[in-house]
Amino acid sequence: MDITKILRGIRIDQSGSAPMYLQIANHLATKIQSSTLSAGTKLPPERELAKLLNVSRTTIISAYRLLEERGLVLTKVGSGTYVTELSIATQQSSNIPWEQLFTPQYKSPLSSLLRNLISTPTADEAISLAAGMPDPDLYPLCIIEKALISSKYHLELSDFGHMATEGYLPLRHSLSTWQNHQGIQASPDQFLIASGSQQSLYLIVKAFVEPRDYVIVESPTYLGAIQTLEASNARILSLPQSDHLNFEILEDYLIRYRPKLMYTIPTFQNPTGRVMSLRDRQELIRLAARYRLVIVEDDPYSQLYFDQQPPPSLKSLDNYGGVIYLGTFSKILFPGLRTGWVTAAPQVINRLAQEKQYMDLHSNTLSQRILHICLEEDYLPVHLNTVRREYKKRRDTMTSAIRRYCDNYMDFTTPEGGFYFWCTLNPPASSSELLRHAAAVGVSFVPGEAFYTNGTKSNEMRLSFSTHNESLLKEGIRRLGRILGSGTANTIQSSDTAGRPII
Repeated sequence: MDITKILRGIRIDQSGSAPMYLQIANHLATKIQSSTLSAGTKLPPERELAKLLNVSRTTIISAYRLLEERGLVLTKVGSGTYVTELSIATQQSSNIPWEQLFTPQYKSPLSSLLRNLISTPTADEAISLAAGMPDPDLYPLCIIEKALISSKYHLELSDFGHMATEGYLPLRHSLSTWQNHQGIQASPDQFLIASGSQQSLYLIVKAFVEPRDYVIVESPTYLGAIQTLEASNARILSLPQSDHLNFEILEDYLIRYRPKLMYTIPTFQNPTGRVMSLRDRQELIRLAARYRLVIVEDDPYSQLYFDQQPPPSLKSLDNYGGVIYLGTFSKILFPGLRTGWVTAAPQVINRLAQEKQYMDLHSNTLSQRILHICLEEDYLPVHLNTVRREYKKRRDTMTSAIRRYCDNYMDFTTPEGGFYFWCTLNPPASSSELLRHAAAVGVSFVPGEAFYTNGTKSNEMRLSFSTHNESLLKEGIRRLGRILGSGTANTIQSSDTAGRPII
């Protein structure tokens, strides 16, 4: 069967509202479900089909990945993409064209890249240096239990019911007191409790950013922020990577584009681990006040310092009322609490509450009550001292391991807090291609391109030291060093310098 004759008839509406990858996937799905493309048929390689349909290779990759998610095709590493046998469930549901009924979906080309890399077969004993999560062994279950059984805070039946969208009022009072001790003067009506800081960021973008509005970010920056902003069709202005903020470029952006807001992680930044200096923070506030720039300060890591405390938050320096502060308990306690908060002007809190009520009415009642008791009883300082000591040991272990096993292949700066090392491969090589080889020996990390807004290829990588103990961290770095020191390194470098997309 000449499959190209079948596929040549696919017509793509490049001006249509549906993304091209979705149109292609739907056309192929129809031919598979009608048995025009029978089980076992090998689909054309991505480059060949891209040329045939006059689209980018990334578009074909996205279409194939979507078909694989639907169970219609199977990708075999080193062999190709094949049509699968239709399951009974698939055949029964094929009468409804679900994908054609969905609204157009934002889909980053990087999502296909990461999915493909993650799906690579790995060894049984996997070591993830990718996820920026606390180690479950450090979860403070004892203080959670104390908070739950405390006779001082007797649970009433009403405590299991609905509450204000802004959050549990006692928690907003205790958060106000806690932040006042950190230099942030805010009353309870300046807080909104959210289901993690990711929801906080989503609500802010929903409330402030319209399609084609300009937003400033650091480059690189948090992947979740990039995805949220790109999904809103914002136009992103990037500040280049540097030890100090480039205020000349920033002021040019402010004059020329009048951006809606600036998103920043000034303390132990994700992914670089950098800390914005006090001088830069003061200058940023001065410039923002002059141009009435709204600053969204994301602060998941400032309590996780290892030696000296970091400079005061931007919110504590805010003398013009334009800083929106995002906090979370996910990194210092555990992510399953799904509790974060926003500190901002009452007008902002009111608007965010309106947006939030359409999503979930309010965040988890029981989690909020537990956290209120933890703050009231001052349970957090002892726990924070424990995790700071442990994470510092893990940071030092990773520092030593990189110097021992990867010293000839990586440049890095030891972070003063947070969860991450930001490493640069030297000589330059593709971190995405390195991840492929690392996955085969049971190691994962996040390639640097995930943290850039324009799909720029990167010879950088983020390594997290928070999730595993010292022996596993050392072994993970040893495996990376073995790959970089082998002949595989030449493949990684040539893949990067060939100028081809690494997928």
